Amino acid sequence: MNEASTGLPEMAGENHQDDGMKHRVSLKGCTPTPLASYLKALGIHRLVAEQKDPEARGWWQGEHFVLESSLDEAGLTRFFLEEYRPTPVIAPWNGGSGFYPKDKKDGIDVLRQSDVPRYEVYRQSIAVGEELLRSLALTESPKDKDVKARMLLRLRAELPEAALAWMDAALMLTSEDVRFPPLLGTGGNDGRLDFTNNFMQRLVEVFGLADPGENAPGPRFLAESLDGRATPSLAAKKAIGQFSPGQAGGPNAGTGFEADSLINPWDFILMIEGALLFAAAATRRLGREEPGALAFPFTVRPKGSGQGGVGLADEAQARAEIWMPLWERPASLEAVKALFTEGRVTLGRRSARDGLDFARALGLLAADRGIASFQRYAFMMRSGKAYLATPLNRHRVPRSPQQDLASELDGWLWRLQAWARSDTAPNRIRTLTHRLESSLFALADATGPRAATVQKLLMLLGEIQHYAGTSPATREKLPPLPPLSERWFLAARDNSPEFRIAAALAGLTGSKRHPLPMRAHLAPVDPNAKPPQWLPDGARHQYATWHHGELVANLVAVLEKRLLLAAQKDLSDKPLAGWPGADLAALGAFLAGATDDRRIARLLAGLAHCRAPEYTDWPREEAGPVPATFTLLKLVATPERQLRRCGLLAGQDRLPLPAGLVPRLAAGRTDEAVRLAWRRLRIAGLGVPGTPPAGIGPPGARLAAALLIPLEDAAIRQLYRNLEGPSDRQAS
Repeated sequence: MNEASTGLPEMAGENHQDDGMKHRVSLKGCTPTPLASYLKALGIHRLVAEQKDPEARGWWQGEHFVLESSLDEAGLTRFFLEEYRPTPVIAPWNGGSGFYPKDKKDGIDVLRQSDVPRYEVYRQSIAVGEELLRSLALTESPKDKDVKARMLLRLRAELPEAALAWMDAALMLTSEDVRFPPLLGTGGNDGRLDFTNNFMQRLVEVFGLADPGENAPGPRFLAESLDGRATPSLAAKKAIGQFSPGQAGGPNAGTGFEADSLINPWDFILMIEGALLFAAAATRRLGREEPGALAFPFTVRPKGSGQGGVGLADEAQARAEIWMPLWERPASLEAVKALFTEGRVTLGRRSARDGLDFARALGLLAADRGIASFQRYAFMMRSGKAYLATPLNRHRVPRSPQQDLASELDGWLWRLQAWARSDTAPNRIRTLTHRLESSLFALADATGPRAATVQKLLMLLGEIQHYAGTSPATREKLPPLPPLSERWFLAARDNSPEFRIAAALAGLTGSKRHPLPMRAHLAPVDPNAKPPQWLPDGARHQYATWHHGELVANLVAVLEKRLLLAAQKDLSDKPLAGWPGADLAALGAFLAGATDDRRIARLLAGLAHCRAPEYTDWPREEAGPVPATFTLLKLVATPERQLRRCGLLAGQDRLPLPAGLVPRLAAGRTDEAVRLAWRRLRIAGLGVPGTPPAGIGPPGARLAAALLIPLEDAAIRQLYRNLEGPSDRQAS
C-alpha cells in the first residue's frame, strides 16, 4: 500500500514564557481565499515576528487568521503605520521594474530620494541595482542568458542581506538554468505587470511619500485590510495581478459591462511580504523522470479535474497548482518557515506529481501534524492570456489515515490519463477520464460519504471498461481494468438490495478448469489471462454479450450465453455458481420490481472487477413472499454442487437444467417453463407439490434474469422449505 508523508515539522505551538501580556487579534480581513488574502496573513505574521515580537504565534480559525503577540489591535495598527520596515523588493532583471529608462518610475524615484530611516536598506538595494546596470551598460532587460546569469550572480553577492529573501522567493539559480517558482510568475512579474515596481508604488501611496504635506490614506486602508472593514473608495486602476481574480477587473466585474481593477494597496504590500516565506524553498527532486527537476513547496503539476470550474483543456494552459496549508494550532514563525521550506508531500516512494496525487496523499495523512486542511489553487490562464490563481477545492486532512484504494489503479490509470490527453483520443474517453479523476478527488476528500463515493467510482470504472471494449483505438492504448482487492468491495458496501444483487451477479464464476467470470460478459476480455488481456477482434463476442439495454434483457442474454458455453465445453454442472450469494430479501425485492435496475447494472459493471471477501454476512431482513413458480425454477437452475452442499441432492444424483426452459421464460411462456422445472424436480426425487403452480407473478423475462443471481446456501434451503407438500427427504 502506498504511504504518504510530508516531511513537515509538527505545527503545534511551542510552550513559551513571556513576561509581557499576549493579545489575540482576529484578522477578519485575512481569509484562505483569495490567494492574496492568504499571503497577506503570512506577511503580517512574518513582519510582526521579525520586527516586533519574536514570540508571535499565528493560526487559522474558521475562515480567518488569528495573530497572538504583544500587540493589541491598536498596537498592530501603530506598528504598520509607524515602525514597519518594508522588505527591499526589487527586480533589476525585469523590464518594467523601474530600473530602465522606459519604465514607470513614480515609485522607485520617490523611495530613492526619501530620507526616512525605515527605507534605508531599500535605498541601498536600489543603489546596488542601478550601479550594476551601469557597470553592465544595460539600458533594457538583458535577453542573453549568460548576461542575465552574470547579473543575477552579482546581485546575489552585492545586495544587502534583507533583499535576498525576495530574490530567493522570485527565482532559483541552478547550474543548468534559472527557474521561476509559479507563485511569483516569471521572476517577479506576471506578463507586463512587475510586482516589485507596483510594490514600491503602493508604499509611496499608503505613506504619502510623494507629497508629505497631504494626509496619507494609509490608516483607513490598513483598517480594512486587517479586519475586513468596508472602505468607501479603493484604489482604482491599480493591478493586483494573478493573486485575486475577483479584483482584477474586466467584463462583468462590476455593475456595468466592464470594471477597473479595485484593490486595497495594503493588501498588495502585505501579500508580497507574505510571499517571501517561500524564499529558498525549492529543492531538487530525486528519482524524477525529468533530469534536474525542482520541487517548490506544495506545488505540483495542474490537474484539470476535481472541481466544476476546470476541465482537461485547462491543463495545457495552466502554470501549476499550489496547495496552501491551513493549521489550527498556534505556530511560531520558525515553525511556519520550516513548513514552507521543508514541506513536501509524497505518495509511496515518489513525490506527488499533480493535484490528484496531492489529494490522494492527504487522504493517507493523519492530522496530528496540526495541519487541518489545504486550500487548492491553480494558476489558470483566464481573461485573455493572463494567469489567475483560481481557488479550487478545500481538502481536509483526515483524523486518521485512510486506505489509498486508487493505488491499485496506478499503472492502468496513468495509461488512461496519457491516452485521454493525446491528440487522437475520442471525446468520450476524455469525458470519462475527467469524471473519473473528479471521483478520485472526491474519494481522497475525507468529508464525503465513503460508500457512495466508492460506488460512484466503481460505476465509472465499469463504464470505461465497457467503452474500451467497443473502441479498437482505446483497446490498443489501454489494457483491461486490473483486478481490484476486497478493500474496494468493503468500502463500497452499503447493504442495499441493489448492492447485494449486484455483488452476487459480479461473483459469478466458472470452474478452475473452465473459468467464466462475470467480467468476461461485460467486455471482450480473456477469462483465462492473468493479468487481464483483451480478446482479439475476431473473438470479441465469444463471451461478451452486455449492451446498453435494460438490465433484465442483459441478464437473460448472459444466462443464455453461459448455458451455451457450458454445452460447448461439456461442463458437468450448471455454470451459475458464485460468491457471495444474495439473500432472499434482496431477491424478493428484485422479483417484485422494487429495485433500481439501472443502479444494479452500473454497480455490477464495477463490482465485477473486485474480489469479494471470504465472509460476507448480509443483514437479516424479513423477506417478502417468493412466488412458488420461481422457487421451482431456481431449484432446478441451482448448481448441483450447491444442492449437495445444502443436503437437497444425493452424491450420485443429477439435476440438469431442462433444455428450452430459459427460452420459454424469455418468450413469456412461464407456465410451460414451470412445468418443465416441476417435472425435472420430481424425476430427481425432490419434494415438490403434486401439481405445478400457476404462472402468476413476475414476467417471464424477469424470472429468467433472476435465475442468474446466485443465492446463499441459507436462501436455497429456505426456498425448499417454502414448497408445499415436501417429500420424506427434508432439507437439512
